[in-house]
Amino acid sequence: MPFLQLYRSLNKKWSRSKRFDALIEYTPVYISFLRAVERQIGPKFLFPIGINDTVIGVYDDEPTSIISYALASHEYHLQLSDELEREATDNSPPLCDSRSVSLTESVDETTSELLRSVVSTDDNIVSIPGSKNPSTSDPLVYGKVTHIKVNFGDEGPLEQVKYTVICYYAKQFDALRRICCPSERDFVRSLSRCKKWGAQGGKSNVFFAKSLDDRFIIKQVTKTELESFMKFAPDYFKYLSESIGTGSPTCIAKILGIYQVKSLKGGKEVRMDVLAMENLLFERRVTRLYDLKGSTRSRYNPDSNGSDKVLLDENLLEAMPTSPIFVGNKAKRLLERAVWNDTAFLASIDVMDYSLLVGVDEKKHELVMGIIDFMRQYTWDKHLETWVKASGILGGPKNVSPTVISPKQYKKRFRKAMSAYFLVVPDQWSPAAIIPSKQVADSGQDSDQFVCTGSSSTLDR
Repeated sequence: MPFLQLYRSLNKKWSRSKRFDALIEYTPVYISFLRAVERQIGPKFLFPIGINDTVIGVYDDEPTSIISYALASHEYHLQLSDELEREATDNSPPLCDSRSVSLTESVDETTSELLRSVVSTDDNIVSIPGSKNPSTSDPLVYGKVTHIKVNFGDEGPLEQVKYTVICYYAKQFDALRRICCPSERDFVRSLSRCKKWGAQGGKSNVFFAKSLDDRFIIKQVTKTELESFMKFAPDYFKYLSESIGTGSPTCIAKILGIYQVKSLKGGKEVRMDVLAMENLLFERRVTRLYDLKGSTRSRYNPDSNGSDKVLLDENLLEAMPTSPIFVGNKAKRLLERAVWNDTAFLASIDVMDYSLLVGVDEKKHELVMGIIDFMRQYTWDKHLETWVKASGILGGPKNVSPTVISPKQYKKRFRKAMSAYFLVVPDQWSPAAIIPSKQVADSGQDSDQFVCTGSSSTLDR
């Protein structure tokens, strides 16, 4: 076919066909959708690869991802290793000076008080394993206080952002995580993603989150709480070092890191102080959850339906006639020892208003418990709050002691209440002083199946 004839034929068909004007105005719906998803779930920034070829995505609305990147960065590990090398050549003084209250002094005071005031006088309950002096190489106790500062950011032409992370007591928390976590890499991986969490009973204006794998709780701390922790942190590390080294029972929920996260974007600076602590309820199916302070003043939750509701002291007392919490004799002894050790330590550093978080895992027949909210010391404003609540100005019965009292008073009340809240199931060696309810007796379960398995205590049923 001659070229001219072929051209005319194609031109005729083209004129009859649809024009492609719509293609010019076409909006790529699917591509836009994918980009929208990427904006929602994808990392905002991908910074240089960290230590051990670790890649961490940074999310603007997830402060843990910023912390995770800082902990995986070369800058953090360089500062940490330099500090360790310097201390290896120096004889650094201990973190705790001679003015600090030692654990053995607290235990002596605890033992004498228990023998006077607590329900049982069995020496086995209050006996504490012999305390060993921690090694001078123990980074939890000895060495220079190290706060590591890590800076990173993106200097792109369209958007500039700068991040600063301060890792408080970096060397001490690193040593604690090496004891309590499978590895530092696992800790960094867990913190790389988080989800906001509306914790029942938490303050509404405080940032709460869980790591995406549910292993850790991330909580914003106030300026006052941070200042308090900075004061008693050396004693905190010393107490954990001695407890872990001697096997002394403890149920304090471990704080594994405290950080300040600061971001500067578009001339606007956002700053937040957060702590990362173990999630006591990790991989637990809890049917009842209690937050116990040992007080009955304003300690009742009327909305008690649902397994996610946090019940309080009066809820537990209300349920005791029909659904009491029974523990075995050995578990009760171990629980009391852990509570008494921890409260002696907390009173020695002027901390009060802490709680015992108790989760009832009906499937595994276990109690999971740990002392939480121990960041606040007894300061002048707490003195004022004690006076106001005790006077009854804000309402409430005057014959009921307030929730906020001095650390020593709080310690005594807390111990007494925790001993009363958990009833002992007698075994063949125990005197027949407590009779289990018909519900427990008919269940066919062995009455001595409660065994305490260790710190942040888990009491097996």
